[in-house]
Amino acid sequence: MNPDVTAWLLSQLGPTTDLADLQARYVRLGSGRAVAVEVVRERLAVLLTSPGSVAVSGVVSVNFGENIKAYERQIASLEAGDPPAPDDPDPGVDPDSWSVLRLVERPRR
Repeated sequence: MNPDVTAWLLSQLGPTTDLADLQARYVRLGSGRAVAVEVVRERLAVLLTSPGSVAVSGVVSVNFGENIKAYERQIASLEAGDPPAPDDPDPGVDPDSWSVLRLVERPRR
């Protein structure tokens, strides 16, 4: 994982994200975008397994509904290819295609 991908991942996931964990995921998944989607999906899963809201009458009330929606929007955005990751393939190039270049000798003077 190069420094550009690391910086992109930290901008998507936050600066306190464990770099060793990101590196291990990158080796396994092969792209920064796949790593970001997996991490955000895990964060969403943690929120979904906890109570959606907590209220103590007259003291505090916490609702995680907007956080869940924000993670869902972030996942949709990442899966749609926005923002572009440094290691995303060039959209104009088919990775399975190749070209042949014919070299022709120039006539000597």
